[in-house]
Amino acid sequence: MVVPDFWKGMMGDDWLNNASTRDAYARHVESQLQSEIEEEVARVRADAAARGLSYAREIVLGRPAQCLIECAARLRPDLVVIGSPRPPRTKGLRSRMDPGALLRALAVPLLVIPHPR
Repeated sequence: MVVPDFWKGMMGDDWLNNASTRDAYARHVESQLQSEIEEEVARVRADAAARGLSYAREIVLGRPAQCLIECAARLRPDLVVIGSPRPPRTKGLRSRMDPGALLRALAVPLLVIPHPR
C-alpha cells in the first residue's frame, strides 16, 4: 500500500499558522490514512484468504508511481496490479497515481482494476 505524500504540502491554510496546529493537522491526516489503510488491508486479506492466495503487505510513504516502480524493481513480480482512481464523491482520500510513469518504467505488464461499485 502506498500512502501518497501529497498531503504534506497541504499546510498553507491560514488556520495552520503555527507549528502546533500544523503538527495536530498532520497527526489527524495520518490517522485518517491509517484508518483507511487498515480497512482496505482487512478487505484484501479476507478476499485473498477466501481465494487461497498468499498476501503480504508493505506500507510506504511517497509518490505512488515511484514507490511502485521501486517495489517492482526490488520484488520482480510477473505482473503489477493497481486499482483505478476512486469515482467522484466516493469516501476516502484520492491518490494521484501517474500511470504513464508506471507504463514507461515497469518491465512487466500493468493491470488496472476498476473501483468496486
